[in-house]
Amino acid sequence: MTRKLPIGIQGFEKLRTDHFLYVDKTEYIYQLVHNNVPYFLSRPRRFGKSLLLSAMKAYYEGKKELFTGLAIERLEEGNPDAWKPYPVFYFDFSGDNYLKTPIEKVLDSMLCDWEAIYGGQFADRTLGDRFQKLLELAKEQTGKRCAVLIDEYDSPLMDTMEQPEIHTHIKEVFKGFFSRLKKADESIQFIFITGVSKFHKVSIFSDLNQLRDISMSERFSGICGITESEIDTYFQDEVGAMAVRRKMTVQECREALKKQYDGYHFHPEGEAVYNPYSLLGALLDKEFGSYWFETGTPTFLIKRLRDVRFDVRRFTDQTIYAGESTLKDYTGESLDPIPLLYQTGYLTISDYDVKRKRYTLSFPNEEVRYGFLESLMPSYVPEATAANGLDIFTLDDAVESGNPEKIRDVLTGLFANITYTLETDPFEHYFQAVIYLTFTLLGKFCQCEMHTFTGRIDCRVQTKDYIYLFEFKRDEPAQEALAQIDSKKYALPFIADSRKLFKIGVSFDSETRMLKDWAVEEQ
Repeated sequence: MTRKLPIGIQGFEKLRTDHFLYVDKTEYIYQLVHNNVPYFLSRPRRFGKSLLLSAMKAYYEGKKELFTGLAIERLEEGNPDAWKPYPVFYFDFSGDNYLKTPIEKVLDSMLCDWEAIYGGQFADRTLGDRFQKLLELAKEQTGKRCAVLIDEYDSPLMDTMEQPEIHTHIKEVFKGFFSRLKKADESIQFIFITGVSKFHKVSIFSDLNQLRDISMSERFSGICGITESEIDTYFQDEVGAMAVRRKMTVQECREALKKQYDGYHFHPEGEAVYNPYSLLGALLDKEFGSYWFETGTPTFLIKRLRDVRFDVRRFTDQTIYAGESTLKDYTGESLDPIPLLYQTGYLTISDYDVKRKRYTLSFPNEEVRYGFLESLMPSYVPEATAANGLDIFTLDDAVESGNPEKIRDVLTGLFANITYTLETDPFEHYFQAVIYLTFTLLGKFCQCEMHTFTGRIDCRVQTKDYIYLFEFKRDEPAQEALAQIDSKKYALPFIADSRKLFKIGVSFDSETRMLKDWAVEEQ
């Protein structure tokens, strides 16, 4: 019988009562609730934050039956205070359209529901006053302090990044509303807040000066996502079935899953985790698809990269660095795209320099690598589509068939269709970006390596039957590029290779912004 995988299931009670497979994270919950300080956790979208908070909600509501057989049931044995219900205030800010729905209306709706439970007529008070009074009433009526769980607090802020007036207004509303958490401290047992990004100028962080940010804690690095050991524990049957469908060994299937979906690190020594949404989707469909990118990359991130003329080659050459404070906090006003790229899951920690206290960031896996670059490509070449033969599939066909002339035609067409503004978009930036994006995306289908350091071939492409060595020049003859391939002996490692080798020199003209010269030699 096929087991039910909890794809898109965010409600813990539904997951347990409908018998979905659950990766037990309740030991983390036990650790958190027994050290009842305010917590904040940042994780990318679709990483299980909502399910985690839903499980916390069930715990504080005393629904012991939902935790049968889980770690927390064992850990709570002998605790006379366990499973006693507390008043729970659960905020879920996902799902609303904050460009059309005022944040005040969303908060008012939540407060009205709780006022119906705990009584009181507070319509003439501010939203913050009403919230504080409800916390106090709930404690008075139940004899228990309140659990405050805030899911996706930053969803309204992320959704309005490109609308400064609405964005600023939401910050001001949040400042007045969540500042009451500090004033109502005597009525609160536990606070847990989740989000993608940490806007440190929002009062939810400045007022809760005891807030513990566990986003980069080694102890909690596996609280969301799925680890290698959890695949061994929970998913052996599914991996085995996928291996059979894909005509692979189990080990080959595991390696392919790891390459495609693993690699997220939220602490240098912390466990690596798989994207749970993608992993579960792959196991259900038995396909190595791009599940995380179904909703696409936020347009404001693409725009931010363009605005700062970010050198996209840095995505894969291990030269993106950041300090811990940069990765944890985000002001909303900074043009630096790195914090958001990390917090939203497009980059992850790949190394840490203890002496310099410097993190190195890179793509976590192949799904993110190719999905993100595919999203970025249209911002440089909007006309690169299959309809006009300027897509990666057409280029791949030319490479696989040993057709340098067709490769030239695709590259010529790509540069002819670039849109730019002379004053703001220097050709050098486009030249580097389009070449890098084109050949890195080609690497999804064949072996393709882009190099950016002096003394190394610019690009090497290998297929079953062909080897291509590319050298790119600006404002210099293509023959000079070919001469460099020979003088640097770039072809020497392939002297005994039976495949046909093409040495290709390519020259671009800065003034016309076109591919100007092309020279090919066969070996």
